[in-house]
Amino acid sequence: MTATPDLGTARLASPDLLRSVFRRHAAGVAVITAPGASGPVGFTATSLTSVSAEPPMLSFGIGTGASSWPAISGADHVGVHLLGEHQQELAATFARSGADRFGAPTVWREGPEGVPVLDDVLAWLVCRVVARVPAGDHRIVLAEVILGDPAGAGRPLLYHQGRFTALRD
Repeated sequence: MTATPDLGTARLASPDLLRSVFRRHAAGVAVITAPGASGPVGFTATSLTSVSAEPPMLSFGIGTGASSWPAISGADHVGVHLLGEHQQELAATFARSGADRFGAPTVWREGPEGVPVLDDVLAWLVCRVVARVPAGDHRIVLAEVILGDPAGAGRPLLYHQGRFTALRD
């Protein structure tokens, strides 16, 4: 049972309000990868969304100040990797600024269209970027799925209340 909202405590819109509300929203964790001029790039994303079944299309958000943005802004293809609960450290590595994201212990290979494909994930996709839509200090990237593999073992990694976590039975 939930309490009746106290409209007297409502706060005006702000970046802090949005972050506070979305800390309460559990989200699946993905890593987005792309080939870059100086090597592969990637970042942890919780904004992954299915957009269309026909054609198969998804979206994700990326900040224009992110270190991966220059490569994503020009990439024709990206990799999308759904992480399992056993991959908290991998998620943290790809979320950490300045980390060597593709160095050991990260295991990956070059996949179709030159996209870096991570090993041992729940599922992965290679997608063709079809649009980058301005949205405040971010861009929403729309990408059409061209191939992938949903056969990884395990349960999903989640992000909730500012930390990585797992489903509970």
